[in-house]
Amino acid sequence: MIAFDEMHAADGSVRDSYRSYAEWLQSIPEAVTARKREEADLLFHRIGITFAVYGEDAGTERLIPFDIIPRIIAAQEWQRMEQGLRQRVQALNAFLHDIYHDQDILKAGRIPAEQVLGNSQYRKEMQGVSVAGKIYSHVAGIDLVRAGAGEYYVLEDNLRTPSGVSYMLEDRKMMMRLFPELFTRMAIAPVEHYPDLLLENLRSVAQEGVINPNVVLLTPGQFNSAYFEHAFLAQQMGIELVEGNDLFVRDDTVFMRTTQGPQRVDVIYRRIDDDFLDPLAFRKDSVLGVPGLFSAYRAGRVTLANAVGTGIADDKAMYIHVPEMIRFYCGEEPILSNVPTWELSKPDDRKYVLEHLSELVVKEVHGSGGYGMLVGPTSSKAEIETFRAKILATPDNYIAQPTLSLSTCPTYVESGVAPRHIDLRPYVLSGKEVSMVPGGLTRVALKEGSLVVNSSQGGGTKDTWVLEN
Repeated sequence: MIAFDEMHAADGSVRDSYRSYAEWLQSIPEAVTARKREEADLLFHRIGITFAVYGEDAGTERLIPFDIIPRIIAAQEWQRMEQGLRQRVQALNAFLHDIYHDQDILKAGRIPAEQVLGNSQYRKEMQGVSVAGKIYSHVAGIDLVRAGAGEYYVLEDNLRTPSGVSYMLEDRKMMMRLFPELFTRMAIAPVEHYPDLLLENLRSVAQEGVINPNVVLLTPGQFNSAYFEHAFLAQQMGIELVEGNDLFVRDDTVFMRTTQGPQRVDVIYRRIDDDFLDPLAFRKDSVLGVPGLFSAYRAGRVTLANAVGTGIADDKAMYIHVPEMIRFYCGEEPILSNVPTWELSKPDDRKYVLEHLSELVVKEVHGSGGYGMLVGPTSSKAEIETFRAKILATPDNYIAQPTLSLSTCPTYVESGVAPRHIDLRPYVLSGKEVSMVPGGLTRVALKEGSLVVNSSQGGGTKDTWVLEN
């Protein structure tokens, strides 16, 4: 299976979007690029841009690998992608509001009601709860892949607590520091205003009547895999980074403990899963959340971003129905296509998948981070048979997709420059309006032949350049 090459056309010529960069790259001595790679590693170590890998004995922190060859996207290509992302996120927010209120899409039979109401990610506690501006997913990370002749597909929607934006921002800062001449040579759209855009977005969804909303970022703490990002974003936005015990609820109002006394909190950008938000409403054993927080939320005294209950919309079992959501809520055809997907709860789909496990990718519907999945073409017979047993035991827990040959981008590896598979996660902000910075996080599978780009599975990152003309 031949992958789409981001930099080179089939005849070997350099694509227009990469031409200026390719000319520059050819003019740079190899010793210079090697030195720049070492400098990048040193700087990332110094800054401490790490993520935690759960279940590993050899230390919990790991440096995320960074590649100094950027991924470049033409202006027109991005414009189309942006339209598709806006459309998709608007439909997902409309779906979330609908299923917790009138449930029109279920009544119309466009999505099976049992798949929604019986899903473990559906929060019955949210039924009838009004949220500010009817916005549920204030920050969405939509994973895109490029395959075939270069067409884009949505691989999955991340609507709960999407991570990785700090790497997008730090990768850009690193490239500007290492190669300032490239940013004068090429018209590259900026991304560094993302924290300002995010803060503006969060402030815009405060409860009506709040003049100067106080926004905080709620983190589970330093042992969370994305703690660096939590601290980084709070610092960049100029807001307080808080843990559960820094907050308390009185009279359905949330307050932050400060040296000057209690201070009211209006918007919480939470990076804690629903289950751990409030021990009085969800998991009673949670020490990460704030007792009474959900009561204050239901009373409309605080905004949570993202809203409680968004998990149902990024569940992989719902992913299949997003094109139908777009048709139902927007009255339009989807601009961005889904990857063809089999539902293993359906007998015919399950029969086909079980007969072709060695050719397909199978995923847990609640899985993330590259865990709980089978990549058929790279799995052993024993691994395939083990997974077959899991599917037969709980078929509703899985979906399957064809093994797409993700597009490749030249990447510096031990042996030199070689193609490696990549994906893209743009970040879509929803508030009074939908906005995003041009670009996103490009993740790269550093192992030769690997299609798994997740940092937890050995992937790295690249800077993403969207050209302005």
